[in-house]
Amino acid sequence: MRALVVGGEAVLVELDSAAEVVALHAEVLRRRDAGGLGPVRDVVPAARTVLLDGVREPRALADRIVRWEVPPLAEAEGPLVSVPVRYDGPDLAEVAALWRVREQQVAEVVGSIVFRVAFCGFAPGFGYLTGLPERFHLPRRATPRTAVPAGSLALAGEYAGVYPRSSPGGWQLIGTTDAVLWDPSREPAALFAPGVRVRFEEVGR
Repeated sequence: MRALVVGGEAVLVELDSAAEVVALHAEVLRRRDAGGLGPVRDVVPAARTVLLDGVREPRALADRIVRWEVPPLAEAEGPLVSVPVRYDGPDLAEVAALWRVREQQVAEVVGSIVFRVAFCGFAPGFGYLTGLPERFHLPRRATPRTAVPAGSLALAGEYAGVYPRSSPGGWQLIGTTDAVLWDPSREPAALFAPGVRVRFEEVGR
């Protein structure tokens, strides 16, 4: 773990894995909520970093963070969201072939995993979900699609994700959901937020 001072009031913590990002993000929130961190305006996780913005003494905080003992996040920790999915994606057969399983087994594999939102980005409501075992990691498509339908369940690398709106994308599409990922009139607007656990439940095709 490496902590860098960014500007006059931010600390950027660099980590080696998505699991470490998830654990540190949870630890920062715990310490902030307990009043042991001092003022922090925003905590923003990313693929291999956690940014703490709006801190009063960034150098002192950076020196403290690198000495923290950060426990792994317990599997059952955090709210759980169930998302209904039809496994009807155009890349389902290709993913099954890469995994060397039958198409129906793709649904079984994905459905057996409790994913966790590591960070959000790309589009409002899009969460990068970790938890996919290494043997199921997938390459992005060689040629991205110009338009991926909203609600598409997709896989790429170590991540799963659901497209909240139609947009270009190069992930492998394995299913669709009617769940609304982003609704500005809802509180919170995003269905997925860092730390949230996600289970995909198969529904009729």
